[in-house]
Amino acid sequence: MPKQKTHKASKKRFRVTGTGKVKHRHAGTSHRATRKTHKQKRHLRGTTTLCDVEAKRIKRALVGGSY
Repeated sequence: MPKQKTHKASKKRFRVTGTGKVKHRHAGTSHRATRKTHKQKRHLRGTTTLCDVEAKRIKRALVGGSY
């Protein structure tokens, strides 16, 4: 029986915490930051967690290993 593979794009973007939550980086941080206000950029720092519905999809994509 073949094994289910890890979705590599999801592996690069998401991480599952010890309690089962899914962490990710805020959107809109990689480029074109000059047009954003300092307040916007400040609030985009760090990571945040996904809602339960989206986290379920991502966990299914990361099923190949513990990430």
